[in-house]
Amino acid sequence: MAERFVSIIMGSDSDLPLLENTMRILKGLGIQFEARVASAHRTPDEVAAYVSDAEKRGCQVFIGAAGLAAHLAGAIAARTTRPVIGIPCDGGPLNGIDALYSTVQMPGGIPVATVAIGKAGAKNAAYLAAQIMALSDPELDLRVRADRKKASEGVKAKDLALQSKLAGI
Repeated sequence: MAERFVSIIMGSDSDLPLLENTMRILKGLGIQFEARVASAHRTPDEVAAYVSDAEKRGCQVFIGAAGLAAHLAGAIAARTTRPVIGIPCDGGPLNGIDALYSTVQMPGGIPVATVAIGKAGAKNAAYLAAQIMALSDPELDLRVRADRKKASEGVKAKDLALQSKLAGI
């Protein structure tokens, strides 16, 4: 089996700016990833072939991001038993609510872990993928913990700055 990696599949190249958040976090944590554009509705055969191939090559977690009908994560989950994380993309006339419903309403036995709509979801998909992979990778677990600690320290520093500012009012 090849190197372990995360596969990011987006329904459209217009989703790339959102998914750059996912990619930056994965890269920062030292996690290999690859990204593809494939549509559950326009290129279903390509989605199926890619998922099968990626699994054989060592994909540990799939991330599917799509807006509107957002069936991509479900189409991925139907073809693998590896964890699938769905990102409902914001946009369209319903601002991502339709994508959220499509992603979260999976039939029993075909799970998709669904994260928040939009940018927060794109970030959390990367962190969730990292946490899943860290279950069998102690070094990655340490990197994830260090990242979480850094975020915590950032919030504490912001609070300290606020308290200083308030003291001067």
